[in-house]
Amino acid sequence: MSHTYAKNMVHVVFSTKNRRKIIAKDLQPKMWAYMAGICKNVDIFVVEIGGMEDHVHLLIQIPPKIALAKAVATIKANSSRWAGEQGHKFSWQEGYGAFSVSVSIADAVVRYIQNQELHHLKMGFDEEFIAMLKKHAVAFDPKFVLG
Repeated sequence: MSHTYAKNMVHVVFSTKNRRKIIAKDLQPKMWAYMAGICKNVDIFVVEIGGMEDHVHLLIQIPPKIALAKAVATIKANSSRWAGEQGHKFSWQEGYGAFSVSVSIADAVVRYIQNQELHHLKMGFDEEFIAMLKKHAVAFDPKFVLG
């Protein structure tokens, strides 16, 4: 085959260091837009970005030429640097969660990301993240999962 055909859609989730609530509501649209720009610059297609004061969700399509770990590292490093340049003392947690998404459920994931504020009236990030790990059958040690 002379071409590569792929659609690697991934729901990526990561939090601020120590899950500090430092992404203020007025900063969120700017942060999400900046992250979208980072993605565009490295040929990652953004389906949706959203989150809360202490974490972010991205639904992205990663081209085959880019490793997932490299994509996430690029997004985190550049957005953290940008936040610092805006005068915010800011850093992301070390790890992340990444969950493959079928095209058939992409719309549901988009709605989930868009409704973060409503969702978090019922549960915090820690509960949400552990529920996602369980839903996707990702093995984890509760002692280490949240740092």
